[in-house]
Amino acid sequence: MDGHIQRKTRDMLCFCLLLLLGEIYGGRTLSFSGLPDTANVTENSPAGTVVYTFSVDLTPNVSLASGYPKIINSNPLTQAFDINSRSTIMYQVVTTGNPVPDYEAMPHRFELQILAYDEAGANDLQILTIQVLDIPEPPMFLGNLKYQTVMIYQFEGSPSGNIYQISVSTPVKYSMTPASPLFSVSGTGTISSLKVFDYEKDPHSYMLNITATDHLGRNTSGTLIVTIINKNDEQPYFTMKQRAFSVLEESLPGTMVANVTAKDPDDGEGVSSLRFSINNPEGIPSFSIDAVTGVLLVARRIDRDLDPLREHPNITLIIRVDDRPSGGQYAETEIVVTIEDINDKPPECDKYNYRREIKETARPGEIILDLKDCCRDYDAELRNQLFNFTGLSGVGSSKFTQDPPGSGRIKLIGNMDLENATDGAEKEEYTLTTEVQNIAFPYYANIIYIYVKIQPVNEFKPVFSDASYAFNVSEIAAVYSRIGQVIATDKDVPPTGISYSISVGKGNPNFSEIFWIDPTGGYLTIIARLDYETWQSAILTVQASDNDGESVTVPVTVNVLEANDEPPICSPNSYLLNIPVDQTSGSVAGFHITCVDRDSSPRSFRYSFDSGNVNNHFAFSPNAGSNVSRLILASPFDFESGLDKIWNYRLKVFITDDNLLSVGDRATVRIETGTVTLTINVIPKPTTEAPTTPRVIILTSRENVYSALAWYVPFIISLGSVILLGLLAYLTFWLAKYIRAHCPPKPRAPKPRADKQPLMKPPEKKKAKKEVVWEMTNINPVFDGEAKDPVTGKWYEYNSKSGARRWKDSNMPSKLEAKDPTAEVMTTKRVQRDLSQQKTQPSGPKLGGQNKVAQKSTERKTETSDPNSKLKLQKPKEEPLGKGSLSPAPPQKSPVPSPKIYPKYENQSIPK
Repeated sequence: MDGHIQRKTRDMLCFCLLLLLGEIYGGRTLSFSGLPDTANVTENSPAGTVVYTFSVDLTPNVSLASGYPKIINSNPLTQAFDINSRSTIMYQVVTTGNPVPDYEAMPHRFELQILAYDEAGANDLQILTIQVLDIPEPPMFLGNLKYQTVMIYQFEGSPSGNIYQISVSTPVKYSMTPASPLFSVSGTGTISSLKVFDYEKDPHSYMLNITATDHLGRNTSGTLIVTIINKNDEQPYFTMKQRAFSVLEESLPGTMVANVTAKDPDDGEGVSSLRFSINNPEGIPSFSIDAVTGVLLVARRIDRDLDPLREHPNITLIIRVDDRPSGGQYAETEIVVTIEDINDKPPECDKYNYRREIKETARPGEIILDLKDCCRDYDAELRNQLFNFTGLSGVGSSKFTQDPPGSGRIKLIGNMDLENATDGAEKEEYTLTTEVQNIAFPYYANIIYIYVKIQPVNEFKPVFSDASYAFNVSEIAAVYSRIGQVIATDKDVPPTGISYSISVGKGNPNFSEIFWIDPTGGYLTIIARLDYETWQSAILTVQASDNDGESVTVPVTVNVLEANDEPPICSPNSYLLNIPVDQTSGSVAGFHITCVDRDSSPRSFRYSFDSGNVNNHFAFSPNAGSNVSRLILASPFDFESGLDKIWNYRLKVFITDDNLLSVGDRATVRIETGTVTLTINVIPKPTTEAPTTPRVIILTSRENVYSALAWYVPFIISLGSVILLGLLAYLTFWLAKYIRAHCPPKPRAPKPRADKQPLMKPPEKKKAKKEVVWEMTNINPVFDGEAKDPVTGKWYEYNSKSGARRWKDSNMPSKLEAKDPTAEVMTTKRVQRDLSQQKTQPSGPKLGGQNKVAQKSTERKTETSDPNSKLKLQKPKEEPLGKGSLSPAPPQKSPVPSPKIYPKYENQSIPK
């Protein structure tokens, strides 16, 4: 370490010595000749004037570096000097003209630092002092007056006083040409104004020639131009003389009303900058003004007929003129615009369709309508409000007139009697037309329609075509059958319509429930069944009324014609008989029926069987011509030979009232039929001899007939059955749920699987503690992949199936070899010893991580497992005490791996 430091120190000393020698050697090879020195230059020397010449001494074969020598600095700073080359060793200091040397305006002494470098690296730096020499010259203005004409701007109205100060390099005397009473120049060069200028009255500019003369008589001149600036101090004024204008109402927007003119004294002859506006809000909606030209225009349509213009047609506008948008001078004036009325509205009426009714008895001269009271014109001025009416037109207008003409008062002049076909009304309604029209141009008009309806007057009563009416009707006529018509007429025009009604009836107090008359047609109709046996005729009073209360009555007689409409009614209507099988021919138990007919005699009955009389065993005697007939057995029963097979007979008997009619009349005359039902039971012969002692026989007839009125009985029974079934199902469901919850079934012992069978039985209680051998299977995980951690940059190994990972050890091989599972026998003491060692000592990396053993106490199995090492401890099967003790060192062999835990060895067999 010390030798290294000494070597570096020696190298630095050598390098510094070389630099020192180079500097010494270079200083000897480059130098200026003639510098440092002092030079003079006169003021006002033009550019390129040579101020000083010097040379450079160089080593042979060595030239100056490009751009050298040069002025690297000056005191004070200036760019008035530069270096020009005459040869490779001769150089001149010259003036640049930027700026020109000026004794009065710049420093009198400059120090220039001149530096030179050669190609070998030698250099030299010297100072050249330059003095600026003064030369006699005329006085000179300083400032802008030296180079140009000075423009001085002064506002009009400004007070008199100093306006400019002249600066000169030397003391001088000032004069002004030509002499002006408006301006003066003092001995110190102060130029002053002597009056207050007015732009509108005085000239707008003044030219002043100023001369400065020194004590030697030398002078210089300069020009000043004083410009008077216009100031907005004058108020604009209106130049128009007219202040009253008029415009027609309804003028189109943009119509010119007036041309407002004004002038601003401040503008002079230039372009006017005035701006016009309307200054009162009430005038803005209707009018507008061009801000530049001052033309007043209509902004929107103006209706003179609306308030307030209807009564006050004059609109006062305040016109304002400004000489600048804001903060300037302004003036205002009032103008009056009168809105003139035009005839722009036609006459208007309350309505244009009028309906009037007059009675047909109205007399000529009656006023029907006065249109003058219904129409009006809404124009503002009276000359535009006047209107009149044209003559009437339309069919039938000759019966009406205007009196006086054009007044709109319509009168009746004709006869309106509707029943008078000669000179009366031609029709019931007249349509008249007239026009209401302005008298002033452009003669606006509207058409008015007048509808005059003639109102009929009820002058006549209805009249029946006959003085009385008589109608015949059969008692069997159908209900709602028409039996006749009454007709009444009315001479009134137009027909008002006649309505019919039944007012009084004789012969039957309930005639309103039997007869009905059509109110409009007069048709008499029966609305109930007629019965000749009850009454044979009825007298009705029919009334005919018009719509105005006039009425008339007429008698109507209704005769009821007799007809066969009553069926025979027999007693009994139904009957049950029991007949012994050996009944002989003749009367059956003395049974007979009695029949009556309200419209037939007792001799008109005829008896016959419709159905049920099998083998014609039964008959009636007599079978016709009497209202009483007995049931007889015409032929005895014959069940033994098989002729008769029916023991119960249901006979349907017809009783008709056509016995007195011939066979031909029976087909055309109405016949009524009665019905009797008989039930006959044939009693078989008894097995014992029947007693011959007379006894009383009681016959009981029973018939069960279902009545539709009792529909609710089966409905309630069905509904109750459905409810009971639902309740029973609900109780059964809860009973099954209760039994399942409180009486669980006895669990079945599961059948042990081959891979789940315990390796040893649980130890019995109260037995001596024995040493237990643990069988531990250590599965080495295989790390089949490598990857780099993106955070730490370290490499780690991983198992692509299980996902286990570990950091890669640099001492281990990059690819791990798979190892088969190994098994070893461990005792309980050894396991406990290993566990205690793991707690006290950190374990190194072993096949993917630290193996941890955890003990789990169960009845049949005790296992310890680690997710990294796949280590399992299983408790072996314990043999009974009576069969010997467990060997502490069983034979070394691998257990059969479970396919569920080790699918890799599912199809492999372990040799024994």
